[in-house]
Formats: sequence, structure tokens, C-alpha cells
Amino acid sequence: MYSFMGGGLFCAIVGNILLVVSTATDYWMQYRLSGSFAHQGLWRYCMSGKCYMQTDSIAYWNATRAFMILSAMTCFAGIIAGILSFAHFSAFERFNRSFAAGIMFFVSTLFVLLAMAIYTGVTVNFLGKRFGDWRFSWSYILGWVALLMTFFAGIFYMCAYRMHECRRVAGPR
Repeated sequence: MYSFMGGGLFCAIVGNILLVVSTATDYWMQYRLSGSFAHQGLWRYCMSGKCYMQTDSIAYWNATRAFMILSAMTCFAGIIAGILSFAHFSAFERFNRSFAAGIMFFVSTLFVLLAMAIYTGVTVNFLGKRFGDWRFSWSYILGWVALLMTFFAGIFYMCAYRMHECRRVAGPR
């Protein structure tokens, strides 16, 4: 049980770091504009070595930003619940923290999936046609890796919960 929780905690911490880095960096998309390379993130775009804030309030950027932030916050709350699940407090006997942590990691996975799906859909259908020579970049890829890490954290914590429940039902031997 503790090995599953440890693996889940490792995946969750790595996933949360990747979520924060992916959300904060400016390399979601790279393209060629007027003969020079440019790149953009959720907050800024950079051309010719100068970066500018995204001042346009475009719905898909706002939705992607919101879901990425919600995902990071939910993952962090899951990490706290996951750490607390190592402790045994009698006051929380009816509330299983490993189950709660697993659910929070799955919710975090859902939020990052929504963010990535929105960004991917709009980029491929709108921006991809606007810029001829473009590609997704490393910040975007980190978002997908974070999705996998939070999903596996949820799987690990659900396995730990099932092991705990099986031991509890079987009783002490």
C-alpha cells in the first residue's frame, strides 16, 4: 500500500512541477513570421528576441489558462491529501485520504485534458492555417506529460485505497 502511495506521490509532484512550468513558459507554439522565428505561450509571445504580453482577451487562451491553473491547484491539493494519507489519525477513520487524493489527481487530469484539448483544437484549426511553418513546442509537450503523470498518480492512489480496503475487510490476521 505504501509503495503505491509513494509512487503516486512521486508522479503527482513531478506532474505538478510540469504543470507549473508548462503554464508559465512561452513555448507552446513556434512559427516563422516575416522570415524570423517566433514563439508564444499562454501569457506572452516573442518575436525577434523581444517578448510582449498577450493583451487580447481571447476565449481559448483564457480557458486554457484557467484549466491549467485549476489543474495545478487541484494537483497540489491532492499532494497534500496524499502526504496526509501516510499518517493515521483516528479522527479521520471514516474519511480515506488516499481515496480523496486519487480523486483529486483524476480531477486534475480532467482539467489539464480540457486545457490541452481546447488549445490543440483552436491551434490546429485556426492558428495552424494562419501560419504556414509552425509546430507545437516543448511547453505544450510538458502539458501532455503532466496529464500522464497526474493520471498515473490517481491510478497509484486508487490502487493503494483498494489494498487498504481489502486489508480492512479481511481483518487482522
